[in-house]
Amino acid sequence: MKPLCIVLFNLFSLLAAAQQVSDTAFNYPNPTPRRPQGAGSVVMVDAAHGNFHTLEGRYAPFGKVLAGDGFRLVSNTARLDEAVLKTCRILVVSNALDTSNLGGRWQVPNPSAFSDSEIKAIHQWVKKGGRLLLIADHMPFAGAAQALAATFGFEYLNCFAMDNRSRALERFYKSNQTLADDPMTAGIDTIVTFTGSAFRMPKGAKPILKLSNYTLLSPRVAWQFEEDTPAQSSEGYYQGAYMPYGKGKLVMMGEAAMFTAQLSGPNRAPTGLNVPAARQNGQLLLNLIRWLDEGR
Repeated sequence: MKPLCIVLFNLFSLLAAAQQVSDTAFNYPNPTPRRPQGAGSVVMVDAAHGNFHTLEGRYAPFGKVLAGDGFRLVSNTARLDEAVLKTCRILVVSNALDTSNLGGRWQVPNPSAFSDSEIKAIHQWVKKGGRLLLIADHMPFAGAAQALAATFGFEYLNCFAMDNRSRALERFYKSNQTLADDPMTAGIDTIVTFTGSAFRMPKGAKPILKLSNYTLLSPRVAWQFEEDTPAQSSEGYYQGAYMPYGKGKLVMMGEAAMFTAQLSGPNRAPTGLNVPAARQNGQLLLNLIRWLDEGR
């Protein structure tokens, strides 16, 4: 018989995940927009691959933050090929899933959300100058992004990154070097994530969020943690990084809620940018998107 604490934790986590909705009342104060409303580059948010986060849904606040900086937000509902990718400056993919894992079937295996031809098209697009923000949260989302990320040298672990084996606000600080002291984090001292996954990064990538003393748990079913669930140290793993790639640029993140504002569970608990402790996350998002947009 499972310990009662494991049963209750699994039940609570499944209910919270199933009831995440966009916080439509959220607004982000941006005192110094980069460009006037609608005058910036096109940011295309993918909605064609079973994405848990879309511009019309849970990533509406994400879009609101960027629109306030002048960016033009559009949704993608087509398979990704050269013609589609040419229509945007920046492609955002957040928590894509293969059709086999839709409808709450969050259990292994977690095949790639993208076909081989799509992966090849995205890779070539970035190499020639495209800009990609790939966000892959805890299992099964990390598994669905593994093949795409691997073409750029990133290795996602299809796991839950748990601070002391608990689901909590996970804080990254410059003071302990888990948050990089980097131009990307200028003016920021604390970043908060909400569980998420983990990845190893290739040579040439620069870290943003370093996992330190975390446990990386790999369950067969999302949120169902057993006493024998495979676990490993987070040594050498990250939850945020960026790098130039060919003539393009890319940002890899291992957690999605940090860049939006959601209401979770029956009590509609704030999750993301609407959490006071995460007040600096919005600036990090703007810094990353502005960096992706810069240059030729």
